[in-house]
Amino acid sequence: MNILGLRTTIYHVPDLDEAKEWYTKVFGVSPYFDEEFYVGFNVAGYELGLVPDATPSDKKSDNIESFWGVENVESEHQRFIELGATEHVAPTNVGGEIVVSNLKDPWGNVIGLIYNPDFKLP
Repeated sequence: MNILGLRTTIYHVPDLDEAKEWYTKVFGVSPYFDEEFYVGFNVAGYELGLVPDATPSDKKSDNIESFWGVENVESEHQRFIELGATEHVAPTNVGGEIVVSNLKDPWGNVIGLIYNPDFKLP
């Protein structure tokens, strides 16, 4: 197989310093790479990237979704809201024990959360 799996999710933000502070608080990790053109976080072995982009939040598309695995979607969803995210899609059971939700960061980027007990890394 040529495709090795997902590696990086990038969020476009107008103010890297402000976004870096928010994402550090929400994900509980500090960036390992911090330059004026890119801020990179290692979140449990996956890359969360921030890039500068002045596109207004109402002009951003919702058509791409990345989901960050969590043990409890409902509690993490609420924690994100308490830290400044807004609800985009409430926690929803999508079959079996799988639960997903979507939130928007303060800059209009969609952040997905998922609990999927069937997903196992190779």
